[in-house]
Amino acid sequence: MAATAASGLQMATARPCISSSRRMVKAGAAILGANSKGASWAKLASGSHISYIQPFKRTLMSSSVKLNKVVTKAMSESNESKPVSGLPIDLRGKRAFIAGVADDNGYGWAIAKSLAAAGAEILVGTWVPALNIFETSLRRGKFDESRVLPDGSLMEITKVYPLDAVFDNLEDVPEDVKANKRYAGSSKWTVQEVAESVKQDYGSIDILVHSLANGPEVTKPLLETSRKGYLAAISASSYSYVSLLKHFLPLMNPGGSSISLTYIASERIIPGYGGGMSSAKAALESDTRVLAFEAGRKNRIRVNTISAGPLRSRAAKAIGFIDTMIEYSLANAPLQKELSADEVGNAAAFLASPLASAVTGTVMYVDNGLNVMGVGVDSPIFKDLNIPTDKHQG
Repeated sequence: MAATAASGLQMATARPCISSSRRMVKAGAAILGANSKGASWAKLASGSHISYIQPFKRTLMSSSVKLNKVVTKAMSESNESKPVSGLPIDLRGKRAFIAGVADDNGYGWAIAKSLAAAGAEILVGTWVPALNIFETSLRRGKFDESRVLPDGSLMEITKVYPLDAVFDNLEDVPEDVKANKRYAGSSKWTVQEVAESVKQDYGSIDILVHSLANGPEVTKPLLETSRKGYLAAISASSYSYVSLLKHFLPLMNPGGSSISLTYIASERIIPGYGGGMSSAKAALESDTRVLAFEAGRKNRIRVNTISAGPLRSRAAKAIGFIDTMIEYSLANAPLQKELSADEVGNAAAFLASPLASAVTGTVMYVDNGLNVMGVGVDSPIFKDLNIPTDKHQG
């Protein structure tokens, strides 16, 4: 099972789906599986002190939530000679490799844009079966609107590499995959081969981003998940990061940064987030701490992961009720606004920058604060409490 790009709530789907980012809500590798938007959510609500969605859904329909776009100050050529005030994120002269970009509507794309806005050179790794469509769309200008940076210029992607992070080297690839027509015409797409190609082409990188996840049985409860499905989720969603860092570490300049994407299901029960995906995210976070020590001691590389809230993406929409999860977050998070993919991208730019030079081994929550909540305050249980709401909505 191929590793696909992270997106959604962090959504991993049974159908490989790679993502990137755009305007508002999008995202990087998780999931909530359900058979239907209604009945399944009702069960989820009653079992988790989450009230049914309709009361505040009607409110959201009648008054939209304003989203103030957050941008990263672009460090373009035109302002190099001008004095810069404050603490800008300046990544000029840095090179980033982002694994898991195959369109313009997920976390990978959002992170690429923020890094580019800060001046970094962008290289991407795209899942092999999606490579032709991605490159064609890029060449024909279909992503041009999404490529616009804060200074008005367009994000440039220096090179796109075919990548399937499930396989470390060519010897790991089964014959049926080698013969698969979706891989025809592509070569050197295993992790080891891609790292070698990047080294040959550019010598070194400064930033490594892992925006990959896949769970073939994500809609199944853990008790119904097969060993094969469980291990596939671990392989594509967590070990793939270990492999990427292992092979790219020799290419990384000291003081560099490596970032992955995780989800709150790693430490909280999210009914419906099955197939071993919660286990994969827990492993990813544990590995982040260990890798921070090992990569830090070996090559002074910082290793962090971002736990993002629910975002609309193609992968998330394929599950069927991402809108419900976004509405739940709007009703219960400390900050009652929709999460923008740009906000996740900007957090990644900070972690990749010298401003975060002492930050490593951390899980950074970018979810409007939803992770700190112990209950769903929209539950009927709290109907008589005077719970404040955001007066700036509407």
